[in-house]
Amino acid sequence: MGKKLRIGIIGVGGMGSGHAMGIHSGTGNTIWSTQIDYVPPFPGEMTSNLPDYLELAGVYDINPARNEWAINHGISVFENYDAMLADPTVDAILIATPNHLHKDMAISAMRAGKHVLCEKPVMISSADMLDVMAVSKETGKVFYPRQNREWDEDYLIVKKIYDEKLIGNVFNIKCRIMGSRGIPGDWRGVKEYGGGMMLDWGVHIIDRIVKMIPEKITNLFCHFTYITNPECDDGFQLHLTFANGVTVNLEVGTCHFVNEPLWCVYGDKGSAMINNWNLDGKLVRLISWDDKDTMPILAGAGLTKTMAPRDGGESVEEFELPRFDFDRNALYRNFVETCNGEAEQIVSQEHALRVLRIMEACFESSETGKAIAFEA
Repeated sequence: MGKKLRIGIIGVGGMGSGHAMGIHSGTGNTIWSTQIDYVPPFPGEMTSNLPDYLELAGVYDINPARNEWAINHGISVFENYDAMLADPTVDAILIATPNHLHKDMAISAMRAGKHVLCEKPVMISSADMLDVMAVSKETGKVFYPRQNREWDEDYLIVKKIYDEKLIGNVFNIKCRIMGSRGIPGDWRGVKEYGGGMMLDWGVHIIDRIVKMIPEKITNLFCHFTYITNPECDDGFQLHLTFANGVTVNLEVGTCHFVNEPLWCVYGDKGSAMINNWNLDGKLVRLISWDDKDTMPILAGAGLTKTMAPRDGGESVEEFELPRFDFDRNALYRNFVETCNGEAEQIVSQEHALRVLRIMEACFESSETGKAIAFEA
């Protein structure tokens, strides 16, 4: 690792405070809130230490209470955002403000000679992203999208199953993010601020899927729900078809009081399931299609052999899910290495642009009620 970067954080609400404390505290763990002081590493986690490559120069928030919070935790506070940009010792800016402010803040930072690490969704439109990319090229400054969930262990498990064909050729993947508390009661429920679940959680699960499946999307169909909020989407169901024939169903909901599995993966030689964030689940692999002595089961008003479950024995074998050592802070390390000219961006600007365009197609599909031919 080359030069340690001094970074300023604009916005120290829920996400910004996590970044600030992770860098400032010396623990290197960025999972924080204003209610708890420390979250220990997860089992299997090999988290790198943020202070080894990032130094917190200071923060600023338009809410005086958040600045007071920072001071109470021993964190320096800038007078305003302009003062942060004017500080010659600040190498980079981490933007953790409401979504609609990202574009102007990112452009101002790069033109002030600062690299930028920007919270997701980096922009609220692909047109805005193109403008930011142009300024990044013009100034030679890194603009890095903080789309960090491709390092989550649940995703790494599914990616290994897909890449290594642990259940044969995968033909369908389902991922569901479910909650029961509606949209958070802040700016995330306001459309003009870039609120809604597609821009909040959709960006993550679309990001991961299109990283895992390096194929064009031939078409997509999406339906949004507005159960708890008439202005912003509080959930969606998205169906993607890829050029290699793989189909993916992605769902986010905030009015579900009984949760379905987090992941289901189906291949021609088996199936896998991750039930929850604790990574409870299993992988079932087919041994033989032959099961001639299957007893029919009672299915409602009739009997069926076709839908009779395989209960192990000679036809299927059950395995534990593969597990990983992972670095929760890998994105931050790659950001610093990219700024120092030592690495390429793992989450590229072009990738973030594609995700934004997919989300825009989702809104179009929901508004028109039609499937969208996307990259066919």
